[in-house]
Amino acid sequence: MIKTVKIQDVAKVAGVSTATISRTLSNPSVVSEATRIAVLEAVKVTGYRVNRAARNLRTQRSNAILVLLPDMANPFFSQILQGIEAALSPAGFSMLIAETNQISACGEQLVDYFNDGRADGMVVLDGGLDPAIIDELSKMPQSRNVVCACEWFDGAAFPSVRSANRRGAAAAIQHLYDLGHRKIAHISGPLGNVLTEARRDSAVETMTSLNIPPAAEWMISGDFNLGAGRDAATKIIDMNDRPTGVFCASDEIAFGLISELAKNNIHVPRDIAVIGFDDIELSEHFIPALTSIRQDRFGLGQRAAEILLGRVNHTDVEDRNSIIVLDVELVERSSSLANIT
Repeated sequence: MIKTVKIQDVAKVAGVSTATISRTLSNPSVVSEATRIAVLEAVKVTGYRVNRAARNLRTQRSNAILVLLPDMANPFFSQILQGIEAALSPAGFSMLIAETNQISACGEQLVDYFNDGRADGMVVLDGGLDPAIIDELSKMPQSRNVVCACEWFDGAAFPSVRSANRRGAAAAIQHLYDLGHRKIAHISGPLGNVLTEARRDSAVETMTSLNIPPAAEWMISGDFNLGAGRDAATKIIDMNDRPTGVFCASDEIAFGLISELAKNNIHVPRDIAVIGFDDIELSEHFIPALTSIRQDRFGLGQRAAEILLGRVNHTDVEDRNSIIVLDVELVERSSSLANIT
């Protein structure tokens, strides 16, 4: 007969009380690193397994966090999800994922995750939610357990973790300018999106400050996907006066742009230099390798999850409307290396 390992057995091996064992496994951030290491080692040695069903019934918690994102197929979100998982797993929380397009316009399904006990909190990665959904989330009793990551809602009382988007856009324009470009275009994300507005506005402001205000036709609205880059390329190809440098609001836009330009015998970077935003994994391996504004995507997810865990466990010290801004970095590669003559 196999003996069931009890929490008392773990406490004996770790040399701490059962209360400390319970506290460490449920909320490791409230104990010292030495205690956490000792407890986790004792758990490993004894083979102790938490009875999650019993614990959830006792605490009225699901120990699950819902992550809401706009597109699961978009590789941009991979490292953000890894960062979220890195924070949740040691705390004994699991991650649920839902796509925005699966949510009804009124937002009832999101509220139901809380009311049905399926999730204790939510990380929202889509700033394009319908205002009715945002209003519904704001009014629910568990609204303090909603945190935004990457994108955010202007005017909504949710904490957010975001990148220095304006700084990144300014760096991209400055980089093209320093290479000698004076005819710079920008392909933006979807209209009304907070990232679109931050990156576009900063790009225009930087160009204006450098005395190279963009021509109206060089400001091209799109989306954050490959198709937007392809469509923008067809517009640029048809221009009588083409830009020599293009700042794209995402790497995927840049990939679509470069590919379509190549099909039409327009070489990057010899004919047109291109910069993306995000620095997803493919950027380094694309041909030509893409110059991009690197976001700390892992950090975005990890920090957002840490804030949320603090709220769920009532150990948070952050202001309700806190905004965490993570720095960005320009990574120079082949797509922008050629100076123009």
